[in-house]
Order: sequence, then C-alpha cells, then structure tokens
Amino acid sequence: MLSKMRKGQKGFTLIELMIVVVIIGILAALAIPRFMRATTKSKQSEAKQILKQIYVMQRAYRQEHDIYCCNGESMGPGVGSIATLGVETMATAKYNYLITVPDLTHFTATANVPDPGLDDDPTPDTWTIDQDGVLLCTSDDAAS
Repeated sequence: MLSKMRKGQKGFTLIELMIVVVIIGILAALAIPRFMRATTKSKQSEAKQILKQIYVMQRAYRQEHDIYCCNGESMGPGVGSIATLGVETMATAKYNYLITVPDLTHFTATANVPDPGLDDDPTPDTWTIDQDGVLLCTSDDAAS
C-alpha cells in the first residue's frame, strides 16, 4: 500500500537524483583545479613582493656603499630577516630567500618553497630577481 503513489503525491525519482549528482560532480571536476591554481598564484605574490623589496633595498645600499651586500645571507619560512638590508618576513611566510653576490656589481635574490611546494605537490616554485630588476619565475608551481 505504501509503495503506490497516491494521486497528487510528488517526489524525485532515483534517475533524476543520479543525474543531479553527476552534474555536480562534473562542475566540481572543472572548478577545483582552477581554484587550486588561483590560490597558488595568490601565494606567489609573497615572493614577488619580498624580492622587489630586496631589489629596492639593494639599490639603496649600492648607492651608499658602491657595492651590493649580503652575499650568502638567507632567511627561511617563518620569522626571518636580512638585517643589513632591513628586509623581514612574517611568521606565515612560505618561501626561503637567498641573496647571491658574485661580484661587486651584480646580485641575484632567489625565493623558493621547500618541499612539498605551494599546493602540496613535489613541483617547486622558484622566483629570482637580479640587479636590473628582472623578476623571473624559473619553476612555476601554479602551472603544474
């Protein structure tokens, strides 16, 4: 008696519910990778900003002392600073930073994320800036 539909009784069939679940699954499969890529790109802004700050401070240091400073100095994720330049990172920083000065007129500052990367995969994310202000992504975690 209960299994018979009474006149005027409404409801969804199993097929209709399965179709809705499949549609939601397809939409999620398309949206989640884009969301992950967008969050990774937003995390990369930390490296860009700190490297630009290092560039500006290196230029100011060179104006005053005629050389670039801090060869081999680094700061890791979390609280760290390159005190000579006055560059600091916050406790939530994700990147390691390293300044290399091969001679008196050139420098390279590198930012990279220690394993497991920005989005928990093995792909590294590495950015560099040089004495000319050229900012390059040498290994892009957002592209993977």
